[in-house]
Order: sequence, then C-alpha cells, then structure tokens
Amino acid sequence: MSHEGRPTCRKDPERKPVSMSPLPRRSARYAAWSAAVGALLAGPLPHATAVETPAAVPEQQVLFRPGTDPGYACFRIPALVRTTQDTLLAFAEGRRDDCGDAGAIDLVLKRSFDDGRTWTPLEVIDEGGGDTHGNPAPVVDSATGRVLLASTRNPGHDSGNCGVPCERVPFLSFSDDDGATWSEPRDLGAELRPDDWNSWYATGPLHGIELRHGEHAGRLLFTVNGETYAGGRITANHAALAYSDDGGDSWRLGAVDSWPVAADGTFRQKPSESAVAELPDGSVYVNGREDRGTDLGHRTWAMSEDGGGSFAAPFRALPDLYTPQVQGSLLQLPGSDRLLFAAPSDPDRRRSMMIRSSWDGGRTFDSVDRGAPVTDDWSGYSDMVATAEGVVGLLYEGGAVDARDEIRFARFGEDWLGPRRAPSPVTPDTAAGAAPATVVGAPAGTQGRYGAGLLFDGPQDAVRLPYRDALPLGESDFTVSLWFRYAARTGEHPFLWMGGVGADAPQVWVRGEPGNGRVRALITTRDGAAAPASAWVDTQGAFNDGAWHHLALTRSGGRLSLSVDGGAARTAADVPGSVSRTSVFGVHLAQRPDNRLRLVGALDEVRVYDRALTAAEWDAVRRSNASPAGAVFALPLDGVRPAGGGG
Repeated sequence: MSHEGRPTCRKDPERKPVSMSPLPRRSARYAAWSAAVGALLAGPLPHATAVETPAAVPEQQVLFRPGTDPGYACFRIPALVRTTQDTLLAFAEGRRDDCGDAGAIDLVLKRSFDDGRTWTPLEVIDEGGGDTHGNPAPVVDSATGRVLLASTRNPGHDSGNCGVPCERVPFLSFSDDDGATWSEPRDLGAELRPDDWNSWYATGPLHGIELRHGEHAGRLLFTVNGETYAGGRITANHAALAYSDDGGDSWRLGAVDSWPVAADGTFRQKPSESAVAELPDGSVYVNGREDRGTDLGHRTWAMSEDGGGSFAAPFRALPDLYTPQVQGSLLQLPGSDRLLFAAPSDPDRRRSMMIRSSWDGGRTFDSVDRGAPVTDDWSGYSDMVATAEGVVGLLYEGGAVDARDEIRFARFGEDWLGPRRAPSPVTPDTAAGAAPATVVGAPAGTQGRYGAGLLFDGPQDAVRLPYRDALPLGESDFTVSLWFRYAARTGEHPFLWMGGVGADAPQVWVRGEPGNGRVRALITTRDGAAAPASAWVDTQGAFNDGAWHHLALTRSGGRLSLSVDGGAARTAADVPGSVSRTSVFGVHLAQRPDNRLRLVGALDEVRVYDRALTAAEWDAVRRSNASPAGAVFALPLDGVRPAGGGG
C-alpha cells in the first residue's frame, strides 16, 4: 500500500500509447558527415550508433482487473514469489471501494503452476473486514518450502488515506502448501516496530529474499520503513531490514538507516518502499524510493556486508536513475552479474514501465535509451521473479488511462533484454575534470558557428552529460551560453535542459517555441519546505530563420535575463531557492529528459558557468569564441568519437 496522500498518477488525456519498435540506423548520412567534417577538422569522425530498443515483450496478460475480478474497485501493490515447488504466487491489494490507500482492503492471490502462462481464480487470503490489510511482502524458506507473508494493517478510513499519525502494525502469516491455505496472521509489532516508530509503518511492499552465501546463508530478509511522530509533527524517517534465522518463527530488525525531519518539514532523504537483492558476492543491496528529500533523485541505495545486520554506509542518492516517485523492484539474475531494476522510466509521471540493468551491483544502472521498454502506457508498482524455466516474470500496475487500471503479468528472457552494450560514442567536455558527454542516437555533423557543430534531427538524437557533483547549480548565480540554429515553424525545441521535468521539479531550460513566436527560458526552484516556484523570460521572436544565433541566459542579482545575439536583455524577477533539488537530475542537449520534446536543429559551443559573466566576457564569447574560466561544463560539439578513444 502506497503512502502518498495524493493520486498515484496523473491522467494525461493528450498522451496516447505508442508502439515500441526498433529505431532505424542512419549510417549513410552519418558516413557522409564524417567525410565532410573530417576534412574540416583534419581527421575523420567515427559513426555514432543509432539507438536500438527491444521489440515488444513477447508475452503479457492482465492478471487482476476490476470487473474481471468482481467485488473490487481497484487492485494495487503487486508482489511475486516462486515457491520451492516452482509455483508462482501473485499477491495484490484488493481495494473494495476505490483506489484510496487506507480504505477497505483485502490481500488477494492468484497462483500459476506453469511458469505464469495460466493462473488460478482470485482467492482472498486475508480479508480486511472494512480495515486495511496490505503491503504484501512474501518470502520463501527453501529448507521447509514454507511461504511467509508479511503485511501491514490499519483501521479503515473513509477518506481513503491514513491520517498522521497513522497507527499501523505489521503481521505475518504462512503457507505450507504452496499458497493453497494460510495460517491466521500474527502480530509482529513487538518484534519489528519500535515504540517510537509510531506513525507510518510499512512492510515491503514486494518480495523478500533468502540469503544463499556466507555465514548467514538461510537467513530470511524483507524491507520495512517507518516514521516517528512527536510534538505534533513527523520528526524522523526510518528504512530497515527485518530478518529471521529460524525459518520465520521469530524476527528482529537488523540494518536501520534513520533520517531526521527538520522543524520546517525538510529532510535529506526518506528511503521507503525498498527492494532487496543478494548480489553474487553475498552482499545485500537495497534500492528504495526517495520521496521529496533535499538529495537529488527519486532513487536511493545502501549496502549491507553482514547479512542485513547493518548498513555499511547511509543511503545515497542515484540522481540520474530516471523514475517518478514510485516503488521499484529488483531481481538478481541467477548465475549472472546482471541486476535488473523495474520501474516507470518517465522522470515526471508514472508511465513507460522499463527494465534497466546494472553491471556493478546497483551503483549505476543503464540509462533510459539503453533500457528495455515493457509498455508506454501508464504504469506504477511492480515485482519480479525468476521462473523455473529461466525467464523473468514481471508483475506490474498498468493501464491505458491510469496506472491503477489493472495489474499485468509479463514474461521475458535475457535474450529480449539483450546483451550488455558497448559504451555509446562521446563528445568532449573541456571543463576542468569533466568526463566526455554521451552522444545518443546519431546526430549529424554540420558547419558550426565556430568549427563544427551537431545537427539533431532524429527521434533519439541528443547529447547527455554523465552525472557528477559539479553539475547541479543549486541556489547560485549561473550563466548559459550557446549557439543555436533551427528553422522549425511549429513545436517546442529544447536547446538545453538541466534538472527534472514537470511543474514541481527543480530545473533550468531554454527552448525555441516558433509557434508562439519566442525563445523561452525557465527555472523552477525549491526553497526550504515551500512549494516550488517558477520564473521565465521570453524573447521577441523565435529566431527560427535557419541562421546561427547566440543565446545568453543569466541568473544574477535577483533577476533572470535572456539575450540573443547581444541584444537588449529581456528580464524577469528571479525566484529564490535551488534549481537542482529533490528530483531526478540530468543535463541534456536537444532533448527534454523524457524525450517527449526534442530539437530539430543544430547546436554549437554550449557552456554553463556557476557565476554571472561580465559584459567584457560576454563580448569576447560572442565575437571570438573565448572560453572564460570556471565553466561547469563546456561542449564544443566539434566531433564525436568512440568512448575511450583518442582525439
């Protein structure tokens, strides 16, 4: 059961599902560019490979849906395990009256005896009786075959949400016959809920694990999170692992990571709804949802090296793992170094379920352009399991209209995910200490304002900077300097996008809007616990005449200023706060981070500084391509080369 106090996704009537198909390569065009720009730069430039995406998931079916399974208005919060007898158990919350998080909710189950091809009818295994019984967190004990199901209860609320403080208690039931029958749930509060975890509390929700390696082999683990309430407010958040060394007869809290909530309501992190996996080296990896903390990103992770007894270090953010605020699931592929992560990939809204891979134990994950898209529909919570046949089963919330429309089951093999891909080509970043920027798709070379530039006219063409701590601009003054050229008459064409997406996400962007006859620059900030605020400034005219133009955007002295070709600046009052906080963070050229807007045009000499340039510096930049000191990043866009290559 989610704890959000707001709708779990936003409907977007203008957005329709689109089919997923491989994107074409444009090698002939790119080869022609290599020759032309090679002559210009006295050296040929290598081909940038177009993005290839997997075909549609070969097998999908709807598992839980109101109407098909009568008696329920909504199904949410999937969880999935495979028993020792190779039965798949698919759990969900059956919400009787509506999709609210704290109404009349039962725990329901369907079973499959053929690796997920067919399923039994719905069974109610824990009836709420008007109260909320939810947050399923199943785990299987391989020694006995017992399936243990942790869950959380609270009194039902007509409002659909549990108030603050919310009295919630963990429970545990078990099945010794592959889910056919279940024991009466017993209260785990005395074992797993400390007295000061007296507000929100939740098990999982999704499967736990049994450790296979090391001195704690056989230990059962699942995740929990809770909050402390005192003095009329939430004062702390807690993320933890619960474990049992006796097959589930007794439980205790192991690793705990707690974060204070300041009096103004701000906090650094709120790790919650965490997924857990045992890595091949026996370490325990936890990846959680990060919800409105001051750290960047919507995902956070921690590691345990002692079987879940403690965390080796506090949770840390994954700023550039693009998801909205949502639960995500993990699966370590058996016999492989490949760790899978399932979650919606749109950084703003719950849509576009995707499988992404990590090859370094969850410290980094493949970017969206390398992920395997399951659907472009609305989508939400999920869970994964490895079946007896060696394929992956994915249970996830999805729908054409709303992520809560239904719960689907998909099957796919590693062949559908594809092998690990070679690094993408790159273009140099000449800022001090900067790694090269990644080139996505196959942007073509073109004559730039100074030397060569890049032409972006394909469905995936973009340049993306790898995350580093120097990139977020925070509350400081800054300067954006770039050359652009485009001739579009319609659409919105991003030149540069830094930060997140959506009305609430801190961000900085500049784009051409020819249909509105302008170039617009916008910032959105967060200041303490205040609501997000935005400021924007527009030019007169869209400058879409196919010629090169210089753009200068400055935040300084309480003003936001935008100038093109050195003309009189258009200004607006700044809004206080950070332009890079709480949300996913990326730096993209020619593309909005969710790829729902893209530039058809060219860019050259793109730079950002964490200060305001002087008038003399601006003049030198425009007239002679001078490069003042102190650039956060500086992309000449003069060439593309293989990652790790020279030149």
